[in-house]
Amino acid sequence: MKLVSWNVNGIRACLGKGLGDFLQTTAPDVLCLQETKARPDQVQLPLEFGGYHGFWNSAEKPGYSGVAVFSRTEPLSVEVGMQRPEHDSEGRVITLEFDEFRLVNVYTPNAQNELRRLPYRMDWDTAFRAYLGELRGRGKPVIFCGDLNVAHREIDLARPAQNRRSAGFSDEEREGFTQLLDSGFIDSFRSFHPDLENAYSWWSYRGGARSRNVGWRIDYFGVDADMAKSMKSAAILAEVTGSDHCPVELTLK
Repeated sequence: MKLVSWNVNGIRACLGKGLGDFLQTTAPDVLCLQETKARPDQVQLPLEFGGYHGFWNSAEKPGYSGVAVFSRTEPLSVEVGMQRPEHDSEGRVITLEFDEFRLVNVYTPNAQNELRRLPYRMDWDTAFRAYLGELRGRGKPVIFCGDLNVAHREIDLARPAQNRRSAGFSDEEREGFTQLLDSGFIDSFRSFHPDLENAYSWWSYRGGARSRNVGWRIDYFGVDADMAKSMKSAAILAEVTGSDHCPVELTLK
């Protein structure tokens, strides 16, 4: 079973940059998108999406945030948001239940320049961790995926020394991600590639960062520790363009 996650930085823009071709070529069983920036009635999906069941959680603010999931298998249930009103207006979480596990697609808030949204971001981290704990308590293991907006370790970004207090690499955000993993999850990519350097999933549009591979790894598949033996491979599809992020992939046995 192949799962793919991609922050598309606007689904309508990405459709014009090859998203349909990517779907046809890669043929994932489940495609999770973040930062869709649209409601479903604003998007004309190409024929490649015809074999998928689509589910959306769009932000109340037009053209902002948003997540969507496209699955070949119809899920048993779909849950929009975390059932926390203070966090659910921005369209950041959607959960699909399958026979063997629950899949959570997430677009974590950015702490923003000068960390001005860091307090909200840390409240979000606590709420999201609690939400995943509640899901695990319902009797099935959980996989989360998406843009977590944090580079966990120094190996996960090109210039750690210069970014110590930057959004996405503050001590607080890194510790929040550590706590998330410690609550019962595996960073699937690092499980297979513990020491691989220069493996990034996001690059700034400025200064030719992508061509020079000056990037950050901020897109993840977090796998329930109870499913560790179910993982077959994890990869970053850095060759795929169409967004400032590239897709990341998890294959289950």
